Amino acid sequence: MMGPLLDRSCYRRVWTLVGVVLALGEMATAMAASETGAVWERFRTGQYETCLATAQQAIKDGAYSTQWRLLEIESLLALGRYPEAAQRADAALRDSRTDIRLLRLAHTAYQQNGQAAPAAEMLGMIYRIASYRRSEYLSGQEVVALGQSLLLLGVEPRVVLENFYNAALRNDPNCREAYLAIGALALAKQDYKLAADRYQDALQRFGDDPDVHYGLAQAFYHSDRQAMVAALDAALQVNARHVPALILRAEHQIDAEDRTAAAKSLDRVFAINPWYPDAWAYRAVLAHLANEANAVGGHRAKALKYWPTNPRVDYLIGRKLSQNYRFAESAACQRQALRFDANYLPAKIQLAEDLLRLGDEQEGWTLADEVNKKDPYNVEAYNLVNLHKTMSGFTTLTAEGLLVKMDQREAAIYGDRVVELLAQARTALSEKYGLKLDTPAIVELFPSQQDFAVRTFGMPGVEGFLGVCFGKVVTANSPRAAPAFNWQSMLWHEFCHVVTLSLTANKMPRWLSEGISVYEESQRHPTWGQQMTPEYRRMILGGELTPIGGLSAAFLSPKTPLHLQFAYYEAALVVEFFVARAGVDALKAILADLAQGREINAAIAQHVGPLDQIEKEFAALARQRAQSLAPGVDWEQPSPEQVDPTDPEAVAQWLSKHPNSYWALGLQAAGPLADRRWEQAKAPLQKMIALYPQQVGRDNAYQRLAEVHRHLGETKEEGQVLVTWAGLSSDAAEAYLRLLELGWEQENWAQVVENAERYLTVYPLLPTMYWRLGRACEELGRADAAVPAYQRLLLLDPADPVDIHYRLARLLQERDPAAAKRHVLEALADAPRFRAGHKLLLTMPAQGESQ
Repeated sequence: MMGPLLDRSCYRRVWTLVGVVLALGEMATAMAASETGAVWERFRTGQYETCLATAQQAIKDGAYSTQWRLLEIESLLALGRYPEAAQRADAALRDSRTDIRLLRLAHTAYQQNGQAAPAAEMLGMIYRIASYRRSEYLSGQEVVALGQSLLLLGVEPRVVLENFYNAALRNDPNCREAYLAIGALALAKQDYKLAADRYQDALQRFGDDPDVHYGLAQAFYHSDRQAMVAALDAALQVNARHVPALILRAEHQIDAEDRTAAAKSLDRVFAINPWYPDAWAYRAVLAHLANEANAVGGHRAKALKYWPTNPRVDYLIGRKLSQNYRFAESAACQRQALRFDANYLPAKIQLAEDLLRLGDEQEGWTLADEVNKKDPYNVEAYNLVNLHKTMSGFTTLTAEGLLVKMDQREAAIYGDRVVELLAQARTALSEKYGLKLDTPAIVELFPSQQDFAVRTFGMPGVEGFLGVCFGKVVTANSPRAAPAFNWQSMLWHEFCHVVTLSLTANKMPRWLSEGISVYEESQRHPTWGQQMTPEYRRMILGGELTPIGGLSAAFLSPKTPLHLQFAYYEAALVVEFFVARAGVDALKAILADLAQGREINAAIAQHVGPLDQIEKEFAALARQRAQSLAPGVDWEQPSPEQVDPTDPEAVAQWLSKHPNSYWALGLQAAGPLADRRWEQAKAPLQKMIALYPQQVGRDNAYQRLAEVHRHLGETKEEGQVLVTWAGLSSDAAEAYLRLLELGWEQENWAQVVENAERYLTVYPLLPTMYWRLGRACEELGRADAAVPAYQRLLLLDPADPVDIHYRLARLLQERDPAAAKRHVLEALADAPRFRAGHKLLLTMPAQGESQ
């Protein structure tokens, strides 16, 4: 028998040697990690050339860590040296074909070079590795790279999120890549809140990280541009060469129509990466918007230089054109993207949206359904599919040049009024601006604000809009979906957009389109549109007037909702100024120039005057309007430190020195109103009205004084105040309703009719309004008006349908005996012992007889 090859002392020496080797290996790994970690930090601050040189030197010196290969390839990609990145990926893979991070990065390098087969091979290798390697033996970075690869292979996003990204965080709460991946996945699925939450968590954990700031900026893009800009500034503060952040800034500048600044941002990108596809795509967008057709193709070709079938390029060009209302051009771009890759879902859902906004609904809904089936987690597609089911129950009303889609019940109640108003707008505005619409305009009214938001913006939760026009398609809230507003003025406003956007082929800045629409509201009715307010006065005199050349930015990034409303007012005032200075023909000439692709400021200079000169003149006009608002009012408002608004004596003392202080008069009235000391509230309210008779906003003096008179039993005086208020406002529903009640009590039927009609322009779905309108018309002998009022009332589930059927039967007895008989039979079916109904039925001829 042979003995052991080594004695015990030899075994001890061998294991000691193994321990030393392992310890040295761990020390080397730690040193390498520390060294590469420092270089990665420089990479995150934009020192790409330095990082590349350092990585290549380390590889040349024999460094074995995969981190150096990753750093080298990432640096080459960041600098736009795509062929070299693919070559170095080839070399790295000869040394290691099992590192998931390397395989994932190689996939990116091959893809950027249009090498579809090797890119697909990388994903296949990752999948095979994942099938036999347990995730607990992978680092957090490898788990994230695996999850990203599985997403590309079509694995369900929720599975990737839970089993890979969240798992990586559970195993390593400091896995930065997991935070970034979760945020990116949330952005891809339009869950912007989740994205923002994860990026903010990452900022708390990791501090100033440019990639995290950039992700947060993306999350705020659709909801809060000020927060987005702040996040971009933070990213670029850490890394001034962060290319994605510079691209997003350029996109924002394009949205603000600051195309010069956008071009400069793109130039900064080219100085870093001369072949970045997204940058050349946005260069093509700028050329499109500048009507530089020859340049578009050249920029697009550069975007596709290394990856000739990259679907993202045409998708990006089209998406930005769509956001500029160039829906037909965007649709063409999306179709090209889908020719490159039929399964590229961002292009498919964008094409669906574009077609729906162009009125090509059949294909648009079909595409949305296809995306939803392919990716059930695509929020936009899911919302559109559900909306389509809702809209399948809508009624379509038609008239010359019009298709109006409404909820069936609402269409039956007031749809004819909608069609009549739109027909008037179509005739008046088309004639004024010289437009001949060759296809019908489509107007869709939604009883649900969320459905309106999905149809308009692709997702619910977007508020602050009553209607939106895409060209020949208008989407709007019905009166049931929003707080009280005059739906007639809203539809007039939106149809004016149909006219101006059609005239310019959607090539006009938002401020001018909105300005003309608000201006035309006021031309139609003096109470429509916008009026000067104390808030607008303060903003103008406080230096917040936006120069004409920068008005688009006022709509894109308003500081507050008030600033957005002020932008509408200022834009309308600019249009009024143009018309007063140069005439309507000059305005029409500007629209004609825009249709030919001319830049807005050049068109203004040609037809109105040099921009610097007219901006000075306009600013003077705006100041004059502001100063002329209630000139007898003392607008000064002391700070709380100067005058305590809760101290009546302090307010009274201020008022003794400032007897026309609107602020103090309001406070002087507020105390007695709160204490129900009606007589004491009367004088300050009357003085407020005398000083500022045009004020009809929220809690105006008319409203409060009418309340005072009502509580004092001064019905005549109350009516006089309400009549003045109602005549100054297009949406004073409270005044209309009270005047109607007073007219009813006094049997002033003309007053009842007038204010019922006014009320219906704000809210056409109140049963009581149709009941009183019908009764008043009966009393006035206006059967032709009473009949439709009662017919609409029947659709609103009235409290006493028997009486309504009976009244209709009497009113229709002479002119439509058959309808009259149907109504009396309906009344008797509900009330078989209704004697008046039986008597009326006996007066009607039997079937086949004549009266």
